[in-house]
Amino acid sequence: MRKRMVLLSLLLALAAGMSAQEWSQAIYPPPEQAQSDLTAALRRAGKEHKRVLVDFGGNWCGDCKVLDYYMHQPQNAALLKNSYVVVHVNIGEFDRNLALAERYQIPVKRGVPAVAILSEQGKLLYSQKQGEFESMNRVDAAAVTQFLLKWRPTRAGCSMVAVNC
Repeated sequence: MRKRMVLLSLLLALAAGMSAQEWSQAIYPPPEQAQSDLTAALRRAGKEHKRVLVDFGGNWCGDCKVLDYYMHQPQNAALLKNSYVVVHVNIGEFDRNLALAERYQIPVKRGVPAVAILSEQGKLLYSQKQGEFESMNRVDAAAVTQFLLKWRPTRAGCSMVAVNC
């Protein structure tokens, strides 16, 4: 069953336009790095007045790789650069950083990728509870764009149409 899921995820990634090199890249750092990465992200978000997007997943996860690919598409990369600090949290084989996932109300047992959005002060603004990104075969880059637009910080003088606001 596990091999079938990995193969299906690989096919999904290839269908999304990922190269073999992109598929094999590690997105998630070692699990023990999560807390220090989150601390640094919150510090940076506070200075830059950005939100923190916490992405829970694993390097074995095809859907996680597709989400990362979509995040690097030009429209999403610009939104992330201007409005977010991204932290990738490695959950291992659903056995690491579970307390951190629980703190941000992420039910990782439902599947990954799963995301949380934090304010620049670290307040939880959004946590994925309904599997919005768990099956990337039902999501496209435009849906990721809409999500990022919805949760980006608002700034005085900005309109909802401006992407780089």
